[in-house]
Amino acid sequence: MNRANDTSSNLKLISLVVLIVQTTALVLTLRYSQTQKSEGPRYLSSTAVVCAEIIKLITCIFVIYRNSGYRVSGMLSELNREIFATPQTRSDSLKVAVPAIMYVIQNNLLFFALKKLDAATYQVTYQLKILTTAFFSVTMLGKSLHRYNWLALLLLTGGVALVQYPSGDSPSQSAHHDASDNIMGLAAVLAACFSSGFAGVYFEKILKTSKVSLWIRNIQLAFFSVFGALFVCWLYDWEAISDDGFLRGYNGIIWIVVLLQAYGGLVIALVVKYADNILKGFAVSLSIILSSFTSWLVLGDLTITT
Repeated sequence: MNRANDTSSNLKLISLVVLIVQTTALVLTLRYSQTQKSEGPRYLSSTAVVCAEIIKLITCIFVIYRNSGYRVSGMLSELNREIFATPQTRSDSLKVAVPAIMYVIQNNLLFFALKKLDAATYQVTYQLKILTTAFFSVTMLGKSLHRYNWLALLLLTGGVALVQYPSGDSPSQSAHHDASDNIMGLAAVLAACFSSGFAGVYFEKILKTSKVSLWIRNIQLAFFSVFGALFVCWLYDWEAISDDGFLRGYNGIIWIVVLLQAYGGLVIALVVKYADNILKGFAVSLSIILSSFTSWLVLGDLTITT
């Protein structure tokens, strides 16, 4: 019994560390990738979203292949049974297109936001997705929240408001530019919070009303997300892609960002299997603190005020 408890405790600790490292690394590398000085054209965030979704799709297909005993026929049989076999499964699959498109919009907004905001401000502000998720959970799922939940959400909103408060020590010649960047970055994060809240609750509703495995759902999400992300590339960056190529400006840092983006959602899904939501909350909180100090000490783009 003690050995089982020790193993469980170790898995929880490992899960906590993995989630802290993944969340912190994604925010900081994404911020660095948007602000680093490089020769030639800068990479396009829209293509990074496409690459991340393709990697996620391939990973989920490989997991299904592994679960089928490394048999292609078994994998294809499961995919057909869960996605294409009947009108009901086909209709069910199409429902996933809604959160998939919302996630594509969200990911593109977050790339843009980290171009305009420092890592700490971005990460704290993005926690407003908890507020939007609570709102959509009440309106779409009929959940009820305790008064302590609402008090916590009010405190969260206050914290987000404080990080938007101007520090007053910006150089006068760049103050207007900084304010403009902050407003655009804040608008992008707020839009991403609403997108994240709606997509998350909608996806939760789909998961709770069907018996399809999480890996199949992620395949469906990634499949629709790839086409949505490609549409965004065509809509906004087709000329740049035609001139300089799809992978223009890519380097090692960009591929790290893509991999962290691709596996972030999958890591969280696996972590929750071993660690409860309280540990997950601690991980996000510790990640914000770690990101803030790293942004201040290493990137030099954050001034810590009272």
